[in-house]
Amino acid sequence: MSKVEISNVNTSNLKVLSHEEMIDLFKKYQNGDINAKEELINGNLKLVLSILKKYNNRDNMDDLFQVGCIGLIKAIDNFDLSHEVKFSTYAVPMILGEIRRYLRDNSSLRISRSIKDTAYKVLKAREELTNILGREPNSGEIAENLNISELEVIEAVDSMKDTISMFEPIYNDGGDTIYLSDQLEDNKEYYDNDTKIALKEALKKLKTKEQYILLERYITGKTQLELASEIGISQAQISRLEKNSIEKIKKMIL
Repeated sequence: MSKVEISNVNTSNLKVLSHEEMIDLFKKYQNGDINAKEELINGNLKLVLSILKKYNNRDNMDDLFQVGCIGLIKAIDNFDLSHEVKFSTYAVPMILGEIRRYLRDNSSLRISRSIKDTAYKVLKAREELTNILGREPNSGEIAENLNISELEVIEAVDSMKDTISMFEPIYNDGGDTIYLSDQLEDNKEYYDNDTKIALKEALKKLKTKEQYILLERYITGKTQLELASEIGISQAQISRLEKNSIEKIKKMIL
């Protein structure tokens, strides 16, 4: 099989631990066996690599791998066997959190200190709630835990997302390169004022959740999967709500 090296680690030689091996090693480590921790780290490096796949177009993969390993070590140190949650379920948000913090702190995009502070609190609350609930919490649950609005949570989460240049090449078949800017729609729409006013009034008549879904889908540009995760319902439900909301608006303005 092909050999891939990252941070001087030959990924083809990485061991993957079974569930039983994981439980046994955690018991040993939590009883003071430091060698067990080393085995847990090495046995979960492929988990870090699987998360890094979404960042494989970057030129700092070694740095991201090391940052991801910091998240892995934190997850190992804080994992509680009594909650009967799979380690990967607990570890993935922590590894992602470390990577996102690193990317955010090293981003050229300027983010206000207050939003950064909220983002750190959101990440911490997400990790704690994941441990308690056995799953990643939605934005509403995080907001309730932090006693802030759901909009503040969403704004903080959005601030942690990667930025991408409009001139990022997305396709090249050996001829002309196609850039992201070539695929962006020209938003200089030629709607008359009456249509804009009618659309605005129609949106007001929708339920709060319907308004939120349409605005996030067509203004912010979120996917149905992202919204499903945030709201805490299935993608199919998001799809139905979106479709029904559009139909309602059509009936009101056409």
